[in-house]
Amino acid sequence: YQGWTRDELVARLHKLEMEKDSRTRAKRAETLKAWKGENDFDFSKCYRRKIALKFCYDGWEYNGLASQGEPTALPTVEAVLQEALYKKRLIDPNAGPAGCDWDRCGRTDKGVSAASQVVSLWIRTAKKEFPYVSMLNRVLPPSLRILAWAPVADTFSARFNCRYRHYKYFFSPDGIDLARMRAGAALLLGEHDFRNLCKLDAAKQISNFRRRIDRADISEVEGTGGALYVFDLIGTAFLWHQVRHIMAVLFMVGSGAEPVELMRALLNVDGADAEVETVDRKPEYQMADGLPLVLWDCAYDPADVPWVQDVDEDEDTNTDANEPSRLLDQMSGIHTRSLIQATMHKHFLDTARRYRITGAKNPNCVDVLLGAGHVKTLSRYQPVLQRKRLENVEVLNERWRQGKGARRATR
Repeated sequence: YQGWTRDELVARLHKLEMEKDSRTRAKRAETLKAWKGENDFDFSKCYRRKIALKFCYDGWEYNGLASQGEPTALPTVEAVLQEALYKKRLIDPNAGPAGCDWDRCGRTDKGVSAASQVVSLWIRTAKKEFPYVSMLNRVLPPSLRILAWAPVADTFSARFNCRYRHYKYFFSPDGIDLARMRAGAALLLGEHDFRNLCKLDAAKQISNFRRRIDRADISEVEGTGGALYVFDLIGTAFLWHQVRHIMAVLFMVGSGAEPVELMRALLNVDGADAEVETVDRKPEYQMADGLPLVLWDCAYDPADVPWVQDVDEDEDTNTDANEPSRLLDQMSGIHTRSLIQATMHKHFLDTARRYRITGAKNPNCVDVLLGAGHVKTLSRYQPVLQRKRLENVEVLNERWRQGKGARRATR
């Protein structure tokens, strides 16, 4: 730079600083695009690691957890979550769930919620770990929230590494003898054959219906003043609709429509209990509503799943009040709106009572409680053990193998 004037040197230094600033801004913009998943890149060249995701969702807004092979009236939880992962370029949309070794802990059906559902998968990562919780919550609906994530071993399975599953079913104690209900629940403890307390599906070809229950108790929900109770059920694994069938029987026992011994009989598949009837085929009865049912927890060894959260996620410097990454603030807002709705509906009910005269109940009718405020009043009630029974499981399985199963195998 010999021979340059002072003004020329100053101009040159200014230009170099501007170029450096431009490169820095470009690098930051590129990093931001990658974080938002807006870059086009080859997934085969990306770093991947296996993680577990813990999340909650309002079941009434979804057509169940698992993705379906056909269109559904409501979206499924997995479809919405996987779409968010595709949008953020965290998993390869071309490879799909199979390409990331997608594995769920417990499947929930339409209307059933989860407080701590878990899936495991291989996910894109970088030298500086992505903030997966806030990253996904920014593009997910408020009804589905990521709570935490954990680095896990390559062989980890959300399903098979789970030590136990905890379900809760919330209900009103109106019209229920809680002592009878608790007596029925106590009979569930231990290992039993639950074929009479689940929905049979020959397509699953299940032949072993034995499951172990470690906890089955009923308690008042704290803070409700006795307006709500909850049935807690913990076991290692559950059959399809098992909890809702159990709850239906407990409702029948608690309301006085059925004796406590009904539960003993439905569990007495092999006739080992000589004091009650042997029931080796399931009698027909309606299962309880799915709305009050929640998959409350999926438990793992802490050494296998060290849950972590995004650093300072709830102290985001973004001042936008609608910023969805602020998990606790947003969930607190949802809770507040729910309380307001409940208060309004209570007022609507109190107002309606002023204009309605409650008539005397017909003593010859029986109320069948179904949960979630649903009651079926019957003028003629047929005891469960006197109702029509389904065919033996072995017969149902064999018919499916010879029919739909054989046709499916030839496709």
